[in-house]
Amino acid sequence: MISPSTLLINNVKINLTLTSFFVRCTHSSIRNGLVGMVGRTPLVRLNKISDETGCDILAKAEMCNGGGSVKDRAALFLIQDAIRKGQLKPGGTVVEGTAGNTGIGLAHMCLSMGFKCVIFMPNNQSQEKIDILRTLGAEVTTVPVCPWDNPNNYNHHARRFAESLKNAVWTNQFDNRANRLAHIETTGPEIWEETQGKVDAVTFGTGTGGTLSGVGTYLKEKNRHIKVVLADPQGSVLYNYFKHGKLERTPGDSITEGIGQGRLTENLKGSPIDDACVVIDTEAVNMTFKLLDEEGFLVGSTSGLNVASAYRLAKEMGRGHTIVTCLCDSGHRYHAKLFNKDVLRKRGLLQTLPEQYHKYLHGN
Repeated sequence: MISPSTLLINNVKINLTLTSFFVRCTHSSIRNGLVGMVGRTPLVRLNKISDETGCDILAKAEMCNGGGSVKDRAALFLIQDAIRKGQLKPGGTVVEGTAGNTGIGLAHMCLSMGFKCVIFMPNNQSQEKIDILRTLGAEVTTVPVCPWDNPNNYNHHARRFAESLKNAVWTNQFDNRANRLAHIETTGPEIWEETQGKVDAVTFGTGTGGTLSGVGTYLKEKNRHIKVVLADPQGSVLYNYFKHGKLERTPGDSITEGIGQGRLTENLKGSPIDDACVVIDTEAVNMTFKLLDEEGFLVGSTSGLNVASAYRLAKEMGRGHTIVTCLCDSGHRYHAKLFNKDVLRKRGLLQTLPEQYHKYLHGN
């Protein structure tokens, strides 16, 4: 007998209560399938920059999630939310507009839970992400880059497609607060537990706002003095919004993927953000290669941006503080773009990259 609070998917009883489902999957030495590999990622001290600043700069190694990125957390909670609300039934279709990692997370979850996956994404994303999505069985459509208020924005394509199908849901990662809930119920508690409550600040770049808002919300409830800092890439409006109350873009566009915004998402509204900073591409890319050269971490430029913000925050706060951020995913997803000499040269980033890091690049 299956109770009203459970659903049978792929012959596995799925608890529709999000928290109890997550706890059951992860609070054991044996993980329960792919979905059990979401969360409980290592919290890693970045030794060289910690020693340099006199602070403990710690990062959640989110590439250790089953699907390889921080977005696995949101992907699982978005699907569970749709099931719990009756929007998605066995054999149904999950549709999302995504710059890559949420789509990859959703594709992994859909395979493990018996759903179809359809992804719409802007056509300026790395080819590696598109290839991974298709390898995972997702149907992928790339569309020209358009702002949110344009009906041809990739998210609106996703919504319209989901509405055209039976037993389909647009998971709506930007404005569905199940995204934020994933980090209130998993990432935030993990950071609090792993630091034994001795965390002074957290900082993350944000696209949907789920990670920053969710972690900040949880930690502020534990200790209102914990500082929550938004790290914004160049070309985004969020820095100016949180600093000056204006949705105005900072100059330039960014090599980072999946972060930065032209609007305030529902996941960001009401977030307990204390401060914001702009991390320009030069800083983000140089820190990405510093992490590779000094720490051995092959990560993407968003991870570089996160750590650059944590590094700057450590300098501002002074010695003896504990600052937490995350390594979003692996640099393997950006090999053709971020680690390509020609791409960096065209963006004016090769000239500012220290010569010692050029050995990690390919191309001419």
